[in-house]
Amino acid sequence: MKILAVLLALIVGAVVGFLVGYRLRRKEEFEDKRRAEEEARLILERARREAETVVQEARIRAKEELFRKKEELEKELQRQREAQEQELRQKLRDLESRAAQINEKEKELSRREGELRSMAEDLRAKLSEVDKTREELARQREELQRLVEEEKKRLEEVAHLSEEEARNLLLSRVEEEVREEAARVLMRVEAETKEEAKRKAQEILALAIARCAAEFVTEKTVSVVPLPSEEMKGRIIGREGRNIRAFEAATGVTVLIDDTPEVVVLSCFNPIRREIARLAMERLVADGRIHPARIEEVVKKVEEEMESTIKETGEKAAFDVGVYGLHPELIKLLGKLKFRTSYTQNVLQHSIEVAFICGVMAGELGLDVKKAKRAGLLHDIGKAVDFEQEGPHALIGADLARKYGEDEEIVNAIAAHHEDVPAQSVLAILVQAADAVSGARPGARRELLETYIKRLQELENIAHSFKGVQKAYAIQAGREVRVIVDSGRVSDEEAVLLARDIARKIEEEVKFPGVIKVTVIRETRAVEYAK
Repeated sequence: MKILAVLLALIVGAVVGFLVGYRLRRKEEFEDKRRAEEEARLILERARREAETVVQEARIRAKEELFRKKEELEKELQRQREAQEQELRQKLRDLESRAAQINEKEKELSRREGELRSMAEDLRAKLSEVDKTREELARQREELQRLVEEEKKRLEEVAHLSEEEARNLLLSRVEEEVREEAARVLMRVEAETKEEAKRKAQEILALAIARCAAEFVTEKTVSVVPLPSEEMKGRIIGREGRNIRAFEAATGVTVLIDDTPEVVVLSCFNPIRREIARLAMERLVADGRIHPARIEEVVKKVEEEMESTIKETGEKAAFDVGVYGLHPELIKLLGKLKFRTSYTQNVLQHSIEVAFICGVMAGELGLDVKKAKRAGLLHDIGKAVDFEQEGPHALIGADLARKYGEDEEIVNAIAAHHEDVPAQSVLAILVQAADAVSGARPGARRELLETYIKRLQELENIAHSFKGVQKAYAIQAGREVRVIVDSGRVSDEEAVLLARDIARKIEEEVKFPGVIKVTVIRETRAVEYAK
């Protein structure tokens, strides 16, 4: 028992010792943990303060850098703003003169709009009359139906006709009366409609011309450079003609020096090369130093400036018309049209005017105004390169427009504006009309009346010189000859050959710009009279 008690006491003592040791260890661990947490808190606090200091310093440096960048940006913006303001002031001066013209045109437009409103009221009144006429026809139809029934009964009683025979007789009589009445009404309505359509077309064209009567510019195909004295001619020619040869070689133009006092004439089929030569000659004359090296230097400089001028001119034309998104090559071709003339009419000014006229007519007809302006502006784009390529300028221009991504409807309008291909849309017809209006305005194209009439008479006389020709008409300012032949003397196959022969004879005997279309018309008419 004593041993058991001792063992039990030992076990109890060991357990108590273990528990006391465990508690002491837990207390020490708690103190260590507390001290570690306090140290960690102090470290985090110190790190936070250091981080705040670093962030504050970074913010200060960023603000300083931002302030410096802001000052630099403000200086750059101020410089750009001054340049833009100077450019805008120049543009405003250019636009002020046009604003006055636009105000005048707006007044005229307001007056025209009032007239058009009154025309619309008249048209509505006529439509009301047509509705009344339809109601009257319906009433008459009902009356005729009643008369048919009465006539049917009367015929059965008097003529002793069967119902089927009476019906056929009445129907034939009524049908004849209705046809006569319908024909009279149809003829009256058709005549009124044609008259109204003609008057409306005249109003639209008159409105387009009044709103878009731009100034026209006439130019010549040779350039004349004035000289300060006759002595300058010798300096231009140079020793043994070396200066004039160097100038002609550098520019590709012909320099004509004759007995005309104090002028030099420059001649070249290429209008841009002629303009470069004119500017170079004027600079050389103003500078006074004329020798081969100086000539090449001035010509090269003028050529570089001309490229920039052509691009700026094309961009300005597109901006004035309100046409955007043109291919850069089309912009350059537009700029080249400034130096191209047709019957002394400046082609670029003509194209701008056609664009405005197309836009006005498209607006009146409810079509796409932007597309109409685009087609009008590009319709003569082929004239920028027609002296370098063979073929009608309309087809050349259509190929260029298609090459540089223009819409197929615009391509057709360009190709068809001189009827080289059939017109496939109303837009093509508008471009034809606007081109004719612009070119036919008094003073737009300078040509002596006697020369003009003589050329038309020559074309008609050539056509009349062939057998079987009854009538011949020169139309479209001499661009087309329509020939009417005797169908009894000329067959279909011979008409084809006749058109070719007339075209060949015109090429041999008449000098003309562009292309003349020969159309031979052969028709058979059968006429009989009913008595």
